[in-house]
Amino acid sequence: MSNYVEVRGIKIGAGVPKICVPIVGKTKEEILAAAKSFEGVAKDVVEWRVDWFEGVFDFAQVVDVLKELRPALGGTPILFTFRTSKEGGEKSILPADYALLNERAAATGLVDLVDVEAFTGDDVVKEIIEAAHSYGVKVVASNHDFDKTPEKDELVRRLIKMQELGADIPKIAVMPQNKKDVLTLLAATEEMASEHADRPIITMSMAGTGLISRLCGEVFGSALTFGAVGNASAPGQMNAADLNTVLHLIHESL
Repeated sequence: MSNYVEVRGIKIGAGVPKICVPIVGKTKEEILAAAKSFEGVAKDVVEWRVDWFEGVFDFAQVVDVLKELRPALGGTPILFTFRTSKEGGEKSILPADYALLNERAAATGLVDLVDVEAFTGDDVVKEIIEAAHSYGVKVVASNHDFDKTPEKDELVRRLIKMQELGADIPKIAVMPQNKKDVLTLLAATEEMASEHADRPIITMSMAGTGLISRLCGEVFGSALTFGAVGNASAPGQMNAADLNTVLHLIHESL
C-alpha cells in the first residue's frame, strides 16, 4: 500500500479503509444537527458539503458554521468540499471564487482537508493546493462522472495527473452502466495503487451496481469510502454502521 496521509491521528491509506460521512445541510441548524447525529457513529472523517449550504457565498457565514462545527465534531477531521454543479454538486461557481473559497477555508485552521476538483484548470488547482499546503491542510483532488465509466487507462491517467498536480489524495468516482464497468474501475484502482501511486487514492463505482467497490477498497487499493448517516450525498452510499461492519469483516479475513 502507498504511503498514508495522517490527519488528526487518522492514517488514510493504512489498515482498514477509512469511513467518511457527509453533511449535506442547507442551514447552520441542519448542519450542526447532522454533526450531533454522528455521535457514536463509526466514522473517521466528516465531509462538509458546503455547496449545500445556503450561506456559502458569504464567507462570514461559512466561518460562523465552522467555528461551531469544529468543536461539535470533536477530534474528527473535517473535509471541506464545494462540489460544483458540473461535477454533480448543488451550485455553480466561478473558478476564481472557487479558489478563494477553498484558500480562505484552509486559512481558518478549522478544516483538515479541502476537496479540489482536479479539472478546474491546472493553474487554479495548483494555486489551491499550494495555498492549502501552506496552512498545513491536505488536499483531495477529485473527479466525478455521473454518466459513465471511462476506459481503465483513462482512469489511471486522471489519477496520475492528480498526483502530479501535488494532491495528497487523488479521488475518482464514476457511474457504471453495467457490471463490467465496475471491474474496469477496480482494475484501474489496482493498477494505480500497485504501479503508480506513492500516496493513498480513493476510488468508487457509484449506484447499487457499484456498491461492491465501496466495500473492497482494502483489496484493490482504495483508502477511504463514503458512508451515510441520514442523507446520502451520492448514489449507492451505504449506512456507515453497516459499512464499518463489512470493512472490518474483510480486513480480519485478509
